[in-house]
Amino acid sequence: MPKNKKSNMGNFKVKSPAKTFKRILGYLKGYKVQIAVALACMFANVLCNVGGTFMIGVILQQLVLPLAAGETVTLGSLSGLGALGGIVGIMASIYIVGASLHYVYNYLIIRITTRVLQNVRNEMFEKMQKLPIKYFDTHTHGDIMSLYTNDTDTLRELLSGGLPNMITNVLTLIGMFIAMLVISPLLTLISIAMLVIMLFIVKFIASRSGKHFVGQQRQIGALNGYIEEHLDGLKVVKVFCHESAEKAEFDVFNGNLKEASRQAHTYANVLMPIMGNLSYVTYAVTAIAGTLLAISGFGGMNWGGLVSFMMYSRQFSNPLAQMAQQLNGVLMALAGAERIFDLIDQQPEEDDGYVTLVNAREDEAGKLVETEEYTGMWAWKHFHRADGTTTYVKWTGEVEFENVTFGYVPEKTVLKDISLVAKPGQKIAFVGSTGAGKTTIINLINRFYDINDGKIRYDNINITKINKADLRHSMAMVLQDTHMFTGTVSDNIRFGKLDATDEEVVAAAKLANADYFIRHLPDGYDTLLTGDGENLSQGQRQLLAIARAAVANPPVLILDEATSSIDTRTERLIEKGMDRLMQGRTVFVIAHRLSTVRNSDLICVLEHGEIIERGNHEELIAKKGKYYQLYTGAFELE
Repeated sequence: MPKNKKSNMGNFKVKSPAKTFKRILGYLKGYKVQIAVALACMFANVLCNVGGTFMIGVILQQLVLPLAAGETVTLGSLSGLGALGGIVGIMASIYIVGASLHYVYNYLIIRITTRVLQNVRNEMFEKMQKLPIKYFDTHTHGDIMSLYTNDTDTLRELLSGGLPNMITNVLTLIGMFIAMLVISPLLTLISIAMLVIMLFIVKFIASRSGKHFVGQQRQIGALNGYIEEHLDGLKVVKVFCHESAEKAEFDVFNGNLKEASRQAHTYANVLMPIMGNLSYVTYAVTAIAGTLLAISGFGGMNWGGLVSFMMYSRQFSNPLAQMAQQLNGVLMALAGAERIFDLIDQQPEEDDGYVTLVNAREDEAGKLVETEEYTGMWAWKHFHRADGTTTYVKWTGEVEFENVTFGYVPEKTVLKDISLVAKPGQKIAFVGSTGAGKTTIINLINRFYDINDGKIRYDNINITKINKADLRHSMAMVLQDTHMFTGTVSDNIRFGKLDATDEEVVAAAKLANADYFIRHLPDGYDTLLTGDGENLSQGQRQLLAIARAAVANPPVLILDEATSSIDTRTERLIEKGMDRLMQGRTVFVIAHRLSTVRNSDLICVLEHGEIIERGNHEELIAKKGKYYQLYTGAFELE
């Protein structure tokens, strides 16, 4: 298998922000009503805030100053301080309504965001299930996990905070701008001149911070990949006392992330102080000009209008500064979203197979026919496109390789002209040094990879014609690297056949000789396994993996170093169970322990992707070739 697994996502760069943003908005199409209500609440909230500030100037000019001058003022039936209290109450009500609207649209935005992210994660996971094995051989688990954590988190920030705040700030700027124009067009021009200066500064900083946020996401993915790899190999690190070397390498990754984060946030963090200081300058210039206008009465300016305008002027830069700050988050979210969409857009595993596995029975003439009832008999339903007929071929488990050539990459051939026939019930073993191509043969039987040349037939049907799901359903595998899922012991055995009854689970465990140790677990078959079965020994996990294959009850069984982690005593214990499991099945075995393949019907010795010897144990020993050297210890497997 290819070993050049690397962080392909680490080199990801933002390609099309506009296109990505449009695609993000596409996820919001199903929430048009909620979004319309949220936008209406945003608009009304901004109107309340801007209107409340405008009323302060009106109150000052129409009520406070006349009262201070000893004049009589009225508001409906109220006069004097009563009128002032009434207008203040109205203004307070406006702010309360605005706060309520703010809560409503935030509530709606959070509901929409959580549902959108749920849909995105579902889409990612669904696509991930359809990707070919090659994708996972060439991408680190840390990189893929980063999509579900860091990148979806940036998308959450965009949908729940960045985008709504952008809209609110734009509406606030428009509202304040209109109110300022109403109060004094001249002072508004002064504010706009300062605004243009601010915009140039924002553009300058954003153009430099955006690329650094992309780099930060890249380094996060690389660091996660390294940590994931280190955790998987922690025992190896400790065995060889490489803690210091690993720490030094981690420091490099961590240092790269630190530097990328420093550069990204340096630009982002200097923006607010710069904008804040410019707002003070704008405020001072506006205050001087406004005072002169109020004293002269030029343009209809009065003291109440000046107070409202100065409040707007003081607040005017805040939405702009927040938008500039949020722009960095938006760019980071777009970078994360493009990485997510890169996964979603990956080409799924191709499956043009049309031969399917169906329940079958024999009619009165002894001919196979399809039935919906479970009969225990299975057949390949083969529709012939040439003449439109359908035939049924009994599922027996015969596998044939005919001149098969394959390479993971075009420039390197791994298997060369492999030919062999595995008859139903035969046990075929593959032996040879590491890298000889043993596991690759197994990958080809399952169509994890497709061959470059030649043919592989299953029950005399080219496997390229067989639906991949049915093909893999017809086989069971016990891998060298066992994996236990979080769940009970029964759940992990039942993974081989999800609808298996409790009786079938126990029978499979007995077949693999796992029943004894299972019943001695704290809760027996209901014992909860976590952390890849860390509460079990490696040998016990291997036995459960064998039981998982047994419960599937397929005619073809693949054992890839299935007993590699089991001691000699345990191996002898399960030998009878394994023989029962293999009885009547076509079995492919990869093993370094040659004692486990002695009783094979055919032993194939591989070297550099070619079968250099084949035969049963006695025939190969008599040849005194490579197998003889391996068996007698004259040449050891690497």
